[in-house]
Amino acid sequence: MKAEIKLITIWTNDIDTMKKFYNEVLGFKIKSDLGNYVEFENSGVRFAICMREVMYDYSQEYEKEPLGQGFELAFPCENPNDVDKSFKEIVGMGAASIQSPKNMPWNQRTALFADPDGNIHEIFAELQ
Repeated sequence: MKAEIKLITIWTNDIDTMKKFYNEVLGFKIKSDLGNYVEFENSGVRFAICMREVMYDYSQEYEKEPLGQGFELAFPCENPNDVDKSFKEIVGMGAASIQSPKNMPWNQRTALFADPDGNIHEIFAELQ
């Protein structure tokens, strides 16, 4: 195995709501839509969402309800002002506000929001 990530898949029980969120709210264009699996256009790592039930025949682990925050996606912004603007737009379009923009000790302006499944994600920009 290489220590390298080639694909990130978010497992869901509500693919239609998640597809709409990642496409219409966050702006990811759909590359492939197989109904129970949707892959988005993304530079670098492949990015997809998939119905949990697709994997039920492979492992009962996929039938377990997720518990707590298991991962975070971090989306870069052009500058600190863009963090504030983007956060307002994303929340205005339906994302759940988790933490409004603020300057963090690691020299970034950061804000947190959640997708329809409750996965918490970050937008950020380096402070000048």
